[in-house]
Amino acid sequence: MAHAIAKYVRVSPRKARLLIEAIRGQYVPEAVAFLRFSPQRAARPILKVVQSAAANAAFLAERDGETIDENALKIVHAVVDEGPRLKRYRPRAMGRAYPIIKPTCHIRVEVEEVPRPQPAGRRARHTGGGTAPKAPTSES
Repeated sequence: MAHAIAKYVRVSPRKARLLIEAIRGQYVPEAVAFLRFSPQRAARPILKVVQSAAANAAFLAERDGETIDENALKIVHAVVDEGPRLKRYRPRAMGRAYPIIKPTCHIRVEVEEVPRPQPAGRRARHTGGGTAPKAPTSES
């Protein structure tokens, strides 16, 4: 099992969790394709973490002298935790100041090689290789 972590990502944890929930349990190629075409701003840092976890799995397998099927890597654990909030202040009328809170998050993705299930064999269809069944006749 290999993992990757991105810390202090300037994306709201709530918005990042929406994408993480969508890719949790998927195989890496499908998750990468989903994130690559996702319009959300959080998709890019999550994509980088998923690709980094896959690269880490390939590195660990090569280091240990094993082979790994990169298409069989599955996202088994993916979480988004809150990071520290950046606190800024916006000047307002009459000398007041309004707080601006800029949230950050930590993204953690773990991948593991899980063989893909083989598609179930389809039942053989009757193609009607002969003639159609004859209607019963009354021969009396």
